[in-house]
Amino acid sequence: MDDAIRHLIQAIHDSPPRAMFAAAGAGSQALADLLGVPGASRTLLEALIPYAADAFDEFLGQTPEQYVSAETGRLMAGRALARAYHLRELESWPIIGLACTATIVTDRPKRGEHRAHVVAWSPHHLKARLLTLEKGVRDRAGEEDLVSRLIIDTLADACNIAERPPLPARVGDSLSAESVDYTAAADALSRRAIDWFGIEPDGQLRDPAAPPPAILSGSFNPLHGGHTGLADTAAALLGAPVAFEVSAVNVDKPPLPTDVLLGRLSQFAGRYAVFAGNAPTFVEKSRLYPGAAFVVGFDTAARVIQPRYYGDSEAAMLDALAEMRERRNRFLVAGREGNDGRFRELHELPIPEGFAGLFAAIPARLFRNDMSSTEIRAALRAEAER
Repeated sequence: MDDAIRHLIQAIHDSPPRAMFAAAGAGSQALADLLGVPGASRTLLEALIPYAADAFDEFLGQTPEQYVSAETGRLMAGRALARAYHLRELESWPIIGLACTATIVTDRPKRGEHRAHVVAWSPHHLKARLLTLEKGVRDRAGEEDLVSRLIIDTLADACNIAERPPLPARVGDSLSAESVDYTAAADALSRRAIDWFGIEPDGQLRDPAAPPPAILSGSFNPLHGGHTGLADTAAALLGAPVAFEVSAVNVDKPPLPTDVLLGRLSQFAGRYAVFAGNAPTFVEKSRLYPGAAFVVGFDTAARVIQPRYYGDSEAAMLDALAEMRERRNRFLVAGREGNDGRFRELHELPIPEGFAGLFAAIPARLFRNDMSSTEIRAALRAEAER
């Protein structure tokens, strides 16, 4: 390791962000270099090298169309970011999901390009780079060194380190970059310049003309298996993907600060589409997402038909239901255990006459989860205090 790289890595270790790193095909030298400079525990939360296909698929949560592609690199970084959110000890720590998927010199000839996709994904932005290497001018160690240099440079850039040594690229190599700015979208949402924005599993911003077919809304503090299990079950019933929505504005609560909102959105990175919207009530959500199915629990469905949530006006409640029906929205309702320990399902709700078609049940035999986010937070606090 030369002095310039050593000094750059030291600057990374001295910067605030904590990273989860995943690499396949190349990048092991970057990990060795990061660990070789004192202070690595201030940077690396975890590192994973899922080299075998089965290990790669398990980490990604799916089998990609191509193992070495821009989309796969972004999905890897997303999974790493979500893992970093889970692993960090202090919410004040900035986090980064860092990933590389590459194909370089091996013990058999390759007809395709030698290339590497390197991605750093933080709650605030995504930065992706594609390095295409000139074939036949380096051995495996030489190509591994250049890819690893790119990984360290990308991490340094994500850590806002401006002074970085140039990459030792050749004339026949090519390097391209793209970025996505989530902070700008969140700021526009806060200013009410936009009503919602969405982030795809691979980190791209959702086309504003393409609202989701189904949504599961909540605070997701934290996201847990009950949420994802409900979304997966609803998706199977509907025959359509279910996106999540983190409400930036909630009834009787202050708006989420931008950093908190972006942090919660990062929990879905690499796996699910997630939205942030300014609509606190479901009738307002129906105006943002016409035609969408709202996936809810029993307690939420009960509030939808209670006049006290409409200014104690039954007429206003009926008007809201009629408006949602007119926009072709509907509710898919999962049962929920109440504070009294009794499990309640949709058939127990007094649905107003004429609106039964607005609601459909998710049978308990298909999905039931009684753990709440409040209980999970309490358990996490208790564990941290031990």
